[in-house]
Amino acid sequence: MRSLTSVLFLAVSAIAAAQPIQVTSPDGRVEVTVEAGAERLQYRASYHGRPVLLDSGLGLSLYSGVFTVVRHSVTQHRDHWSPEFGERKIIPDNYNELSVFLKDKTTPFRAMELLVRAYDEGFSLRYRIPGRDPFLFAEEHTEFHLPKGAQAWEAHRSDTEYARVPVENIQRKCERPLTVEFGGGLYAAIGEAANFNYPRMLLSPVKDKPGVIASDLDGPMRGKAPYGTPWRFVLIGERPGDLLERNYLVLNLNPPPMLESTGWIKPGKVIREVTLSTKGGKACVDFAVARGLQYVEYDAGWYGYEYSEVSDATHVNLDPERVSSIPDHGGLDLQEVIKYANERGIGILLYVNRRALERQMDQIFPLFEQWGVKGVKFGFVRVGLQDWTAWLHKAVRKAGEHHLIVDIHDEYRPTGTWRTYPNLLTVEGVMGNENMPTAEQNTIQPFTRFIAGAADYTVCYYSPRIKTTRAHQLALPVIYYSPLQFLYWYDKPSAYKGEPEVDFFAHVPTVWDDTKVLDGAIGEFVTVARRSGNEWYVGSITNDRARELDIELTFLEPGTRYRATIYENGEGKNGVRIRTIDVDAAARIHAVLPPASGQAIRLVPAGM
Repeated sequence: MRSLTSVLFLAVSAIAAAQPIQVTSPDGRVEVTVEAGAERLQYRASYHGRPVLLDSGLGLSLYSGVFTVVRHSVTQHRDHWSPEFGERKIIPDNYNELSVFLKDKTTPFRAMELLVRAYDEGFSLRYRIPGRDPFLFAEEHTEFHLPKGAQAWEAHRSDTEYARVPVENIQRKCERPLTVEFGGGLYAAIGEAANFNYPRMLLSPVKDKPGVIASDLDGPMRGKAPYGTPWRFVLIGERPGDLLERNYLVLNLNPPPMLESTGWIKPGKVIREVTLSTKGGKACVDFAVARGLQYVEYDAGWYGYEYSEVSDATHVNLDPERVSSIPDHGGLDLQEVIKYANERGIGILLYVNRRALERQMDQIFPLFEQWGVKGVKFGFVRVGLQDWTAWLHKAVRKAGEHHLIVDIHDEYRPTGTWRTYPNLLTVEGVMGNENMPTAEQNTIQPFTRFIAGAADYTVCYYSPRIKTTRAHQLALPVIYYSPLQFLYWYDKPSAYKGEPEVDFFAHVPTVWDDTKVLDGAIGEFVTVARRSGNEWYVGSITNDRARELDIELTFLEPGTRYRATIYENGEGKNGVRIRTIDVDAAARIHAVLPPASGQAIRLVPAGM
């Protein structure tokens, strides 16, 4: 439940154009200054007095960029709220907001409002276009002028590798969030929040301005005033783990849930059915019941060739290229599998490529609800243009109206909109095990991609193509947040040979009451602890270098003894050793991590 919001009026004044306007966070650590100069509107930001952004331009191409400040005000907001589910049970939402009303100095003298929120965790800004007139603009001129010497983790496309580069060398169309290291214990992440009906923002360097990157929209924006743009945020911390721990800022910038009811939304763990058969589906259901999973997903091919513009997702029509080589296939009676699964408390999820979704959404969502399907995985959705953004969120909303959870795959990256549509449980937009990333990439992604929120990494356990150890894979569901967690992406139930360590997958939750990043260095290693009820889970992974870690357990309840079950690297790539010890908050667990390995821990109060 939300608490009462306290909003206190602080200041309103007319101001000379050259006079800077400042807003600070509740504890004063973050300061943002806005200035309407003689040539452009600009801002800068600092954290504990250290520059995070130098003078950076602001504006939309709808305006000339030269403004007169009409008035400004600062208000306080002190609140907290509880999400439907997430990485923590209670989310603080405390900021001071600066509102600056501006008038363009050239005809037709359009008005604009700039909103800047200063949080202890960072800051955000957006533009508001007042009035009632239609508008069109091609570009947004939000700049981020990073201090000299800063390094950034750059990626192009959502499922490619990250590279550490000087900010002066960032190339065009860089993905967000963009994580930046300033040196001396200062980090930041630049990103986008609450994009429901706006072109996607990527980040590109500004010509002849070293160290300056700017919003780069994927197409023009059409709308009708009054209109507010998505938020641009800068998350700030003193260590890499702060960025992940404070990523709830992205959710705070999104509206509260709009679905009338949400009790039917069930997070959980998933196995993909890879044979597209009745026999395979029932085997997966039995495996899910035995191994603590909640869903079975039928992926591409169940309704024909997914890339056909006339594909029909209202009927089962197996793609022969996907099933012709499977001996004794036996066909797919989807209704029989759904009935079999529902009787055993397992939900069936269906993949639908965007080609069928775009044509048949209004048919298949009520049909799937009638069939007893629990969710839809959207495939190869189109991203970038405003119309595609708007269509995607309309599809998520309509799925929710028919009690369907959603997993968006491929190029889409989230902006926190699952606060508004909590049936959107996860998205891809990550270099996951479909691409078999290296251990180094796996240690980068918690501090980059996962700042934006949940990612469907598609964990694999038995696949021989994995570039890490199995102990590394065991730790990933703790480190990588996803309310809908695929744990056996390339695996069949027959691969399971009674390995005792996969009990960890059976126990590990997919949503959490608390999250702590205990330690980590980008591209080197990470240790994350998460709590569900009275139990804690800890995941550690390393890059391709061996290392030893001492994991302090100060996060445990003082005075309580816990039974720690530790899953660590055994013999070779596939070996996992299990040991059990009793610990308390004063204890440490020593982790010996060979190259590309990991360690997973389950901590249960003694006697439970």
